[in-house]
Amino acid sequence: MSQVAIDQPVPDFELPATDGETFRLADYRGRQVLLFFYPKANTPGCTQEGKDFRDLHGEFSDAGTAVIGISRDGVRAQQNFKEKYDFPFPLLSDKEEEVCNLFGVIKEKNMYGRRVMGVERSTFLIDADGVLRREWRKVKVKGHAQEALEAVRAQSGD
Repeated sequence: MSQVAIDQPVPDFELPATDGETFRLADYRGRQVLLFFYPKANTPGCTQEGKDFRDLHGEFSDAGTAVIGISRDGVRAQQNFKEKYDFPFPLLSDKEEEVCNLFGVIKEKNMYGRRVMGVERSTFLIDADGVLRREWRKVKVKGHAQEALEAVRAQSGD
C-alpha cells in the first residue's frame, strides 16, 4: 500500500479501538476526521496532546469532525490511557504499524543516544469525502490542537 498524499483519497482501513470497538475509516464518510498519531500512551507530551484535544472536543464535534488518536500501543494500554484522562474520542492500536506506514509516520529517532524507529507526532485532516486535506508533521504539542481546530473550521466553512 502506498502512502497517503494531500488531495488524494485515503484508503479505507480498520484498527482495533478502545471500548471494544473496531474503527473503520469508511464508517466516517460524511464527517471530517482528524487523526493524530502519537508515540506512546501516558508519556508527558502524548498526555498533554490528548488533553488538549479532549478540552476542544466539543468544538471539533460542532465543526462536524471526529478526533481519533493512534499509536503502536496495545488496546489495553490505549483503554487505560483513555480512561485515566477521560478522553471522549477513540484511541486506535496499530501494533503492526500498517496505518502508521500508510501515513508515513514511522521515523528514525534518537532516544538517549540510541537510534530507534518510532512514531513521529503527526496529525492528518481527512474531509467528509475521505480525501486528505491537511497534514502536520513533527508536531510540537503546545498550541497544536487549537491550530488543528482552526484548520478544521476553515475546511468545513465554519
